[in-house]
Amino acid sequence: MRTVTFLALAGLSLCAVTAAQAADLDYGVLRGPDYEPAVPVVDWSGLYFGAHGGYTSASFGFTNTAQPIVASYMRATIIEAEMQASTLLAPQSRRADGTSFGAYAGINFQFDETVLGIEADYTHAGIGNLAVDGIARTKVTSDGYFSTVSLTSAASTKIEDYGTIRARAGYAIGSFLPFVTGGFAIGRAQVYDKVTVQSYAYDQATYKANQAITDGSAPAYVGRYGYSSFNQNAPGSGIPAAPYLYSRTRTKVVGGITLGGGLEFELTQNIVLRGEYQYVLFNDFDGHKANINTVRGGAAVKF
Repeated sequence: MRTVTFLALAGLSLCAVTAAQAADLDYGVLRGPDYEPAVPVVDWSGLYFGAHGGYTSASFGFTNTAQPIVASYMRATIIEAEMQASTLLAPQSRRADGTSFGAYAGINFQFDETVLGIEADYTHAGIGNLAVDGIARTKVTSDGYFSTVSLTSAASTKIEDYGTIRARAGYAIGSFLPFVTGGFAIGRAQVYDKVTVQSYAYDQATYKANQAITDGSAPAYVGRYGYSSFNQNAPGSGIPAAPYLYSRTRTKVVGGITLGGGLEFELTQNIVLRGEYQYVLFNDFDGHKANINTVRGGAAVKF
């Protein structure tokens, strides 16, 4: 009986030692040298809103601001028909740089690593520029008149603010989310146009004929237009009439498209930082053109 009891106690002791050693085994060795701990999963889904600020560079074009104004005033005139007065003014494009700021909000939907969403933003820009031009031309037109046209123009565009609504697509890489975006833009622009047109002419053939008179006979009447005073014996000393002046200032609501891309970083579960580039191209409005390039940073709260 004592022998059986001894054997039973020895067997239980051996099992206990074996179990203790098994508990101390590092099963990581069995996983092999390529084993890596699982990367925490970041959930990009949900609503978010935030604020942004950055640097903006804008380009403004004025190639067709004065032409329709001059063409309307000079229509059915020989100066327009033969001198193409409405095409003479050509104000150059201008650039402007400055800061911008605003807010944005959106929603994301995540499918594995793919993140899709929609976002709207508002940007206060207050950026604009002015272009001026002036030119004068003379020509003896087919009616025999020595004709002069003198033109000046000033045009400016200022983008006060704009908003966009965009689709977004990104690829989640842990706490980072590179993304691209594109959609539509709508903006508010202050537009100014000013044009002066001065056109005048005199009958050069009659004037020259009068200058050739040597027998003392009375000179013929020299036809003319566009003068407030005119000396028939010295047409070059005539005083042109006051120029036609066209001026208007207005606020325009303009539409366009927007494209961009950037990178987001989840600082915490609810705070997301971003860096972004955005391009906005507005449709032409009354001969004015504008496109905007913005590099900006932002921070958002995610729910």
